[in-house]
Amino acid sequence: MVKDVKIPEISENVTSGSIVEVLVEVGDSVAVDDVLVEMETEKAVVEIPSPYAGKISEVLVKAGDEKNVGDVIVRIEVSDEETEDAEEGKKAAPPAEETEEDVKSGEPAPDDQAEEQEPSDDRASEEEAKEPETTEEEESPVEEKKKKAEASESGDDETSPSAPAAPSVRRMARELGVAIHDVRGSGLDGRISQEDVHAYVKQRLAGSPGGAAVEGAADDHPPLPDFSRWGSIRAEKLATVRRLTAENTSTAWRIIPQVTQFDEADITEVQTLLDRHGREAERKGGKLTLTAVLMKVCAVALQRYPGFNASIDPANDQMIYKDYVHIGMAVDTPRGLLVPVIRDVQDKGIIDLAVKIVDTARRARDKKIKPDEVEGASFTISNQGGIGGTAFTPVVVWPQAAILGISRAQQKLVEREGDIVSRTILPLCVSYDHRIVDGADAARFLDFICRSLEQGLTLLL
Repeated sequence: MVKDVKIPEISENVTSGSIVEVLVEVGDSVAVDDVLVEMETEKAVVEIPSPYAGKISEVLVKAGDEKNVGDVIVRIEVSDEETEDAEEGKKAAPPAEETEEDVKSGEPAPDDQAEEQEPSDDRASEEEAKEPETTEEEESPVEEKKKKAEASESGDDETSPSAPAAPSVRRMARELGVAIHDVRGSGLDGRISQEDVHAYVKQRLAGSPGGAAVEGAADDHPPLPDFSRWGSIRAEKLATVRRLTAENTSTAWRIIPQVTQFDEADITEVQTLLDRHGREAERKGGKLTLTAVLMKVCAVALQRYPGFNASIDPANDQMIYKDYVHIGMAVDTPRGLLVPVIRDVQDKGIIDLAVKIVDTARRARDKKIKPDEVEGASFTISNQGGIGGTAFTPVVVWPQAAILGISRAQQKLVEREGDIVSRTILPLCVSYDHRIVDGADAARFLDFICRSLEQGLTLLL
């Protein structure tokens, strides 16, 4: 029997990707969990394993293909015995239930995915009516009927024929503050998908008055001139990482009123500390660098100045403060800029951070970073000191509040207690969202970091 192997659900909100490498050919024998292809998504390079053991009968993709979750990538000829085992496993497995996390994230549960394949919206509307909303305060049936009646009178009834969408899509639209009937569906008979809702939100953020969902719609951009008029040119397709960097920085630049604060820190004493404890970090597989020290200093600063570890929610007139400190670390890779996340920095020592940073950066460059390792940062550090430069203005990563920039340290003559001495001076900057952070607080935040470094981290004690 021949079985189709489809691209599985990879991570939250990841619906497509580019095939990087096909690792099997027709006629190859594969076992369960053997890697079939490598696929680059908007978050990381992931391996797609085989769910069956058998022989490859057909390969339907090649390197460079853009594929969606659910697309068939290969077909495998399996024995009847293998098929029976798989069927038994399916029968034995309990039906998946939609969890509270599914509701919050807007991801479709298995039942919702089945609903999305139905051409008619009647059944979807019935399922939505049966499905209880997971909220902190349950509404009474009377209040719910009253709201539905008011929505129907105002033309905002989400179950109306003008809004053909599965319950999970409607729920996601509600969470994003989108009126579902304003979204133009790209599916059969105008059916609305999650991608359509995301595209609608993206266009509204860009200031597009129509807000029509068009798959792959680019930001508003004036047309380019014909560069070939002035000489030879070549056009190359944007790499996934470069395309996502362009999209994310453009979004951040549109949304966030950004300001950058600059300062300098005397790190002469820190250099002594690095030399003194460097071997201890090496024995544990790490390398004690200024990045590890600054990451720990930032964790303390973020807890002292919580506005830098927050996100603003204008739609609900509230500020969201994070009790955790997850710091994104910009890593220069052959594919472009990746920002893996070091979690719970507030609970880690500097030596532990040094080991974690080396391992994370290496796996980012080797395409071994998992999708969930580039999610959830509450603050970001960008260190260009190893390359050069005296200052720069890093772009805040939305929806974070700030990002720390590190430039190259230099030896400078400074006045100390009446004497002119040579010291190691480090240029620092912090770009911040002015909706969240005031200039005075930014100056205090960066001054705290500088003073911590100058006093040999004694402020952290």
